[in-house]
Amino acid sequence: MELNRKIDHTILKADASEIDVLQVIEEAKKYHFYSVCVNPTWVALANEKLANEPVAVCTVIGFPLGANTSEVKAYETQDAIKNGADEVDMVINIGALKSKNYRQVEQDIKAVVDAAKDKALVKVIIEISLLNREEIVKACELAKAAGADFVKTSTGFSTGGATVEAVRLMRETVGPEMGVKASGGIHNEAEAMEMVEAGASRIGTSAGVAIMAGTTGEGY
Repeated sequence: MELNRKIDHTILKADASEIDVLQVIEEAKKYHFYSVCVNPTWVALANEKLANEPVAVCTVIGFPLGANTSEVKAYETQDAIKNGADEVDMVINIGALKSKNYRQVEQDIKAVVDAAKDKALVKVIIEISLLNREEIVKACELAKAAGADFVKTSTGFSTGGATVEAVRLMRETVGPEMGVKASGGIHNEAEAMEMVEAGASRIGTSAGVAIMAGTTGEGY
């Protein structure tokens, strides 16, 4: 298994400079990671630097709270695609899920799926650290019903990151038809492999280089 091809090499911190982003892009090229995941303001730069490279450009939508309106999330998606995004990781409306407004949650996801219009892969961040088991299952079911491509554990900016138990539950819920992305708190190869064995098809981490080097990294 080529673990590098399961990694979304990530830099989403607010204080990331252009030099920081360019370094992550160069690392992704060197290690042939599946993608770089950057904030929307850096998508055009990543797209330019990764032209003709086997590395996708991923960005985030409604990040990190998921509390934007669906219309704003849809516009963010269209803008990201225009700037060169191949994949978008959107945050669900967590408050609506907690309120059991399931139709609103599904429509919110579908707004992004429709905005992507087969031009970008859509991953749905459900923020497992804020959800109980029943809510994790429901969020995954709604993402699947809305036509998303992946479910994703975490933003990395809340109270916790990916867990083996949650990844396994998410995989059991969505079945083999969807991807599952584990993100947040994955710092070394052993942790990454645990997630893959639990059912993760993609790993979101800022420690991609450390994972490939067999060491332990820091950050997202």
